[in-house]
This record gives sequence, structure tokens and C-alpha cells, in this order.
Amino acid sequence: MAAHAPPRTTRRTADGGDARLPWWALTLPAVVFAALLSLLVGGEAQAAESPQYLGRLLEYFRHLLSG
Repeated sequence: MAAHAPPRTTRRTADGGDARLPWWALTLPAVVFAALLSLLVGGEAQAAESPQYLGRLLEYFRHLLSG
């Protein structure tokens, strides 16, 4: 016997298609963003001890985020 999937709330879009998202579709990007941001912020204090390319990469990302 196959296990039954938990029921999902189904919403129809304007064209009649299903618009369902699993719970991780929003959680996973948020967790990844938080992890990368913590690496970026935490990397500032250790930039002098890290290899040169890592420091330049962090500066590049900081420049991109600052606009």
C-alpha cells in the first residue's frame, strides 16, 4: 500500500492552473540568504587572516549590496 500524502490547500490561478508551493519553497531561500549574510558579516573580522581572493570577494559582495 502506498502512503497517502498530507492534504494540501489548492488555489486556482486566473488561467485555471494549480498554484501550490511546498513549505520549503519559501523557507529554503530564506535560510540560505541568512547563512550567506552571516558569512559576509562574519568575514569582516577575519579578512586580514584569510587569503587575498576571499577578502576581495567579500568586498565585491559588500559593494553589490550597498548599491
